[in-house]
Parts: sequence; structure tokens; C-alpha cells
Amino acid sequence: MRLSSFISLAGFVMLIAATYCPLFRPLHIVNWDMYKANMPYGIVVLIVAVIGIIGTVLMQPKLVRLTALISLGLITLFYVLSLLKIHFSFNFIPFHSFEKFMERQIKFKWGWWLLVAGPILALLGTIYEKPKYKKPVPLNQSEEL
Repeated sequence: MRLSSFISLAGFVMLIAATYCPLFRPLHIVNWDMYKANMPYGIVVLIVAVIGIIGTVLMQPKLVRLTALISLGLITLFYVLSLLKIHFSFNFIPFHSFEKFMERQIKFKWGWWLLVAGPILALLGTIYEKPKYKKPVPLNQSEEL
């Protein structure tokens, strides 16, 4: 395997590990990972990461690049939807100050850094291409120059 394939593999493994890391801390009581926040969405991210690992092992750079882009898009969408969910979850409360207080009680944790770094690392591994084969120059031609 090339070094770039190892970088992509490390990115996808980091993405799988990040789905189990704490992402939210609601009301300072428990930590939620991706599966506790949204189980079907977490399984989709896990399947995309597994497909990326299979593409890395089988040396398919286009598949690896596609899965890295899809996983980065899924993580971005999950972050935006999480922000919207937190912002609109407490709209039923008639007191605006208590609503804002409850919104502030849901904290984002360090798992987001790994969740974003994994697809970026996998995408960086696909940027570097395999060195092209250069036709050797015969010794006779190089001496004439």
C-alpha cells in the first residue's frame, strides 16, 4: 500500500471511531454519541466509512475520494441539523429566557473534532497520486548533451 492509502485508511478508521465518541452533553448529565443522537444516520455514516475502507484496501482511488466526499457532506449536514435541532427543540416553552437557558445546557463535545478530521484526512490521502513511470534515458543520448 502507498502512503496516501494509509492516510485514507487512517481517516476512515478515525471516522468510525469518532461515531462512538461523545458529541453532545445534554443538561450536563450524560454524553451522547452519534448513535444515541440519531441511530439511522450513524449507521449510514458507518456504512460509508466501511465502503471507504474497502475501496482503500482494493486500491480504488476514485471510490475512496467519493466516499470521503460523501462522508464529509454527511458530517456537515449532521452538524447543521444538530444546530437546528438544538435551536428549535425548546420552542414549546412559553418563557423565552428559560428557552434560551435550556438551549445553552446542550454542549458540543470533543468528538466533533474527530468526526470532521476523519473525512478530511481520508480526502487528503486521495490528493496525492501515484508517481508516473518515466521512460529511462539511454546513456548514449545523455553523454551527447
